[in-house]
Amino acid sequence: MVSKTYYKYIWLLDLLLKSGPLTFKEICERWKESIFDGKLAERSFYEHRDGIKEMFGVEIKCNRSKGNVYYVANPEVIEENKLTKWLLYKYSIPQDFATFNGMKDRILLEEIPQGQAFLDSIIDAMQRNVELKIEYQCYDRDKEEHMQMFHIQPYAMKVYDRRWYLLGYLKEHEGLRNIALDRILNLKVLKTNFDLPADFDARRYYANVVGIFVNDDLPPQTVKIRVYGVQAEYLRSTPLHKSQKETYYKRGEFSEFTYKLSITPELISQLLSMGSQVEVLEPGELREGMKERISNMFNYYK
Repeated sequence: MVSKTYYKYIWLLDLLLKSGPLTFKEICERWKESIFDGKLAERSFYEHRDGIKEMFGVEIKCNRSKGNVYYVANPEVIEENKLTKWLLYKYSIPQDFATFNGMKDRILLEEIPQGQAFLDSIIDAMQRNVELKIEYQCYDRDKEEHMQMFHIQPYAMKVYDRRWYLLGYLKEHEGLRNIALDRILNLKVLKTNFDLPADFDARRYYANVVGIFVNDDLPPQTVKIRVYGVQAEYLRSTPLHKSQKETYYKRGEFSEFTYKLSITPELISQLLSMGSQVEVLEPGELREGMKERISNMFNYYK
């Protein structure tokens, strides 16, 4: 979970975006109705303003000509920053609902089960470009080797399938690796600095995959699927990947979608999750791989 200080930043930013310009007195009144204890001191308010600017690049300014009201001066920054939009969406909603305890059993939010305890430390290490020492649980190891110690240079983080992942240069493996936060047993922020490669771009790194698995030996290729029934509507509203294009439509029967993707285990899992409503047309290797997995699944139910 995010720290209480981050919650306050998000609460204040979300309040001004939704309510528009407010005086400090009006902000204090809203503070009393929030989940936070005590009064909002003026000094704390200014610290939160500075924190919001540092964390999100968003400025809260005072318009003295209109009665000393505070407002978000550059809201366009939020539209351009997907992380800021995600934080506001994810964490402002629980705060609003927390005021109305009667709703807590009727509005259910999906949570990321584990790993969030290390978020603050990892973000701090990323901001300062310092290494992390991680005690990590390896599920695919023998019992004697279920825990390993890694030194990682944290480059980026990504959420996928209700899990947080840390992407970084793993010194023990001399390459980029993804670390699942829910498998971290212990973490220590070191004083060892590193230089983030000038050409590193997290979005470009994950550009050709569904999920987090990246393998340079798996170049992107054209993937074509035929989708039956209502599943086509789901894909139109929530594309499997940004490269998705609907290339053929036969009314009342099926639609065909094409992608430019690397064929990874996560792509196969996503396709399998659509069940009988999807058929892989190409490439041949993916179609054969799907047939093999479906056959293995069928054998379990014989």
